[in-house]
Amino acid sequence: MTHLKIVHGDATQEEIAALVVALASRAAPAAKAVRKPEIWRNPAHRMRKPLPVGQGAWRSSALPR
Repeated sequence: MTHLKIVHGDATQEEIAALVVALASRAAPAAKAVRKPEIWRNPAHRMRKPLPVGQGAWRSSALPR
């Protein structure tokens, strides 16, 4: 939008400012929403977790992580 010309009527400065803001907001591109990746579709989600190693590993293997 380069120029704005009012050809008919008697607009106040406040009305012109409101018109410019309304037209500028319509001309601005809409922001795209950021989508999170869907975990259930990720093949790495189905891979087995590494097994615990060391003292008490057998006991801790049954505990939730």
